[in-house]
Amino acid sequence: MSRRLRVGILCGGRSAEHEVSLQSARNILEAIDKNKYEVVVIGINKEGRWFKMGSSRFLLRADDPTAISLNRIGEQVAVLPGEKVEPFLALSNGSPVGSVDVVFPVLHGPFGEDGTVQGMLKLLDVPFVGSGVVSSAVAMDKDVSKRLLRDAGIPIAKFRVVDRSSGDGLDFQDVKDHLGLPVFVKPANLGSSVAVNKVSDEVGFSRAMKEAFTYDNKVIVEEYVRGREIECSVLGNRSPVASVPGEIIPRHEFYSYEAKYVDKQGAALEIPAKLGEPIVTEIQHLAIKTFQVLLGEGMARVDFLLRGDTEVIVNEMNTIPGFTQISMYPKLWEASGISCTELIDRLIQLALERSEVEKKLRTSYFD
Repeated sequence: MSRRLRVGILCGGRSAEHEVSLQSARNILEAIDKNKYEVVVIGINKEGRWFKMGSSRFLLRADDPTAISLNRIGEQVAVLPGEKVEPFLALSNGSPVGSVDVVFPVLHGPFGEDGTVQGMLKLLDVPFVGSGVVSSAVAMDKDVSKRLLRDAGIPIAKFRVVDRSSGDGLDFQDVKDHLGLPVFVKPANLGSSVAVNKVSDEVGFSRAMKEAFTYDNKVIVEEYVRGREIECSVLGNRSPVASVPGEIIPRHEFYSYEAKYVDKQGAALEIPAKLGEPIVTEIQHLAIKTFQVLLGEGMARVDFLLRGDTEVIVNEMNTIPGFTQISMYPKLWEASGISCTELIDRLIQLALERSEVEKKLRTSYFD
């Protein structure tokens, strides 16, 4: 029997999406093919410390999305850049964790989905699942990604941006004149609807801006698009493919963090979405085009707004989509004929495939 590939699952992290990441890691661990892969779970706590976790008991209160946390019995590890033949992780006592063939980062939000961990893994020459440094950073920044999509001719909603470093505020009257009311206020570099607020008046606008700035130094204000929320999953490297689209029908005012992860009845999922074939084709085309414009690799979920059942608008792209029990990314692929176990296998193989391509590039001018 051939040796099982050793997969390191990175989860947790210094992000407001820490708890979502733990839920995703749990489901990946449950679904991965244990006959093919040996799993090493590396949990990162909210202070940024890394721990090697026992795969069976790495979570506490796993069934409570508001209280789920890493089990502190894990041994702290350090990252060790070095020779290719050496493992890149060691326990705090200096003993090696062992080699890892590929890393599956399940770190939603900053310090994980934004290119930071991807850059570290590239420096360590360790293959990893998902997009690289540039795509991860660009897709995470809603301001930058929207400008790139707009320049590529991809339809997006109108928006305004405020950067704390510029010292410029955003006048509510200007927002009202250019974007209409209501509007959505959100941190530019965060996901899972954390600190996202729908506001209709100046008092609410001021309060929402203040909250968003507690999470990020850049805040984006978007026009409210009255329409249906559609999502589409993308899989692949150079030749990506799109899943069937699915629809999210929120039972809250909008698809908030609570609706996504806390309230089990917070939203209904319609998979596949009830759409005509021309709209399905357009959504899949735009999902792949968005993936390519933003230099996606491996996986992404592209979120859309459908206004008037005919106008398709790209909202954003997530390079590390959720893998929780209710997450759309794996559910959409399941509806497209790919089980979660097979999906994880394909993602790992795509990571290894990209690594092999990159190994062929020259790294020395004189050799």
